[in-house]
Amino acid sequence: MAFGIEGSATLAGRPLFRDLDLQLAPGWTCLLGPSGAGKSTILRLLAGLPTAARFEGRISAPPRIAWMAQQDLLQERANLLGNVLIGQRLSGAPLDEGRARALLAAVGLEGLEARRPASLSGGQRQRVALARALMEEAPLALLDEPFSALDPATRRRMQDLACARLAGTAVLMVTHDPLEALRLGDRVWLLEEGRLRPVSLPDGPVPRPLPALAAEAEALMARLAA
Repeated sequence: MAFGIEGSATLAGRPLFRDLDLQLAPGWTCLLGPSGAGKSTILRLLAGLPTAARFEGRISAPPRIAWMAQQDLLQERANLLGNVLIGQRLSGAPLDEGRARALLAAVGLEGLEARRPASLSGGQRQRVALARALMEEAPLALLDEPFSALDPATRRRMQDLACARLAGTAVLMVTHDPLEALRLGDRVWLLEEGRLRPVSLPDGPVPRPLPALAAEAEALMARLAA
């Protein structure tokens, strides 16, 4: 089943995007664009969350969504295990502690299940938030800069993990990193001047090898900076 959003939005009386038609088939759709272009607004609209924008159009999304915001949104009173399980707890589903522990191990936090978020670095907190999103096993995953706080080596490992765990899922990822979009995207769109413009992609399955992407990423970075 395909999900997506079609329509136009204004913010404080000015057009944010016009005649948007973003369809989300299984695989990774990556959304690039300058700050303030409306990327995070699109994510929030799909997630059914409030925005400051006025939207007119149609949204097709499943009842259950995996959501990862720019901020980690960890619950400070809960330990790491409790944070990964929070989606199941809120939905009333049986708690799968074994799977939650396995995901914490997969993001490199094995043995820290009883720690509280305040004791973690920014990169560790982001990895807990990633484990929480992967725990959902939802048909649609919305990821807003999910790897931005990670060092390059950890970022690549978490990208590979997310690709493997979200296989068959419709993923929409907002990123400011052209290299990341080219590495992970089955489809990449540039949102600029209120319009979606497709980005040509190198051949090969995702995640693509980094050395082959440098020239394309540099060209995209120059386009974003223009």
